[in-house]
Amino acid sequence: MKNDDQLQKNANEYDVIIVGGGLSGLSLSCLLGGIDGLRVACIDRDAPEAQLKSDERTTAISYGSSKILARAGVWDAIAAQGCPIEDIEILDGNSPVLLQFLSGEVDGKAFGWIVSNRYIREVLMARMAELPHVDHIAPTTVKDFTVDEHCAKVILDDGKVLSAKLIVGADGRQSSVREFMDVDIRSWSYQQQAVVCFVSHEHAHRNRAVEHFWPEGPFAILPMPDHKGGGCCSSLVFTEHGNKRDGLMSLSDDMFLDEVTKRFPKSYGAIEIIDNKRMAFPLSLVHAAEYIAPRMVLVADAAHGIHPIAGQGLNLGFRDLGVLHYLIEDAVLRGGDIGAPELLLSYQRKRRPDNMAMIAATDALVRLFSNDLPPVKLLRRVGLKAVAKLPMAKQFFMKRAMGE
Repeated sequence: MKNDDQLQKNANEYDVIIVGGGLSGLSLSCLLGGIDGLRVACIDRDAPEAQLKSDERTTAISYGSSKILARAGVWDAIAAQGCPIEDIEILDGNSPVLLQFLSGEVDGKAFGWIVSNRYIREVLMARMAELPHVDHIAPTTVKDFTVDEHCAKVILDDGKVLSAKLIVGADGRQSSVREFMDVDIRSWSYQQQAVVCFVSHEHAHRNRAVEHFWPEGPFAILPMPDHKGGGCCSSLVFTEHGNKRDGLMSLSDDMFLDEVTKRFPKSYGAIEIIDNKRMAFPLSLVHAAEYIAPRMVLVADAAHGIHPIAGQGLNLGFRDLGVLHYLIEDAVLRGGDIGAPELLLSYQRKRRPDNMAMIAATDALVRLFSNDLPPVKLLRRVGLKAVAKLPMAKQFFMKRAMGE
């Protein structure tokens, strides 16, 4: 019979410890928790109930990401409360629609789904509670880490020490795991902020997303399920230059509605800001020079945080999770070491090219579409029209939008 010390030791031993309980950390916990023989801990600084109350944003989940969430056993429940994006319209300033992506051109598949972050968290937490070998440890904070050849340890603020074969940093742009790994980062501010709100409108959105590029920044309208009051509803991301105290966030409700109405397509009819609520988030880029260190690995925003101009930030992170899940599952089936240097190097080699390509693409789009010089404006409009007329180019961009 085991003594109390042995039971306590075993209770604090895991195969994988995930630091960070946001959407990426929760999703990875569900993915890895489905692997037989694997014991997983997800550490979060916030209490679950606080997370469910605080995050009022929505997320665009791409078609490719839906496949990864299906592997985690959560997609059907998430999709039931999401709104599919079946068509995408792209405009530039006062131009007509320059480029359309239609679901009929990709075998009737949705490009993605708009889902409430709060609901995604509810589904992920419910799934974690069903998995017998996953522990959600919250609220608590990580005080320190130690790493040796055979295992890594997390020291919590209450003094408890947890050990694992691998520690995953899923703790966002200010990652404590990345800081301990002591890797260099590239980062800069775009001197922009995204103002987010929810809008009710008179006419149906027809599952259409609109990306309208204005000199001050992108103006994105994303379809949502009907409002609980019965009206049509969309999520709005309104980007402006500068983290301005005297910008959109400082306007009265009526003045803000006027600014939104000026840019909203007339086909939506009369609009209202739901509950007169708006939120603002500064926009920046961060990219870690290395994703790995002995017994440690970075995923999602801890490894790379990008501009939301193409709606691919979280979806890029989901692709990290998909690759890491595959490599760990393969190692478990082979009886290998899930924290081995070869496995971590394979993860980095598989993910860096895709991440760097998306970073370069979004950064170029921000600079291209934030420029209102006549030659640049002409060049981008010609470019968008050319993509619309070239089937192979259009298919390429539609597949990228779907995350395939």
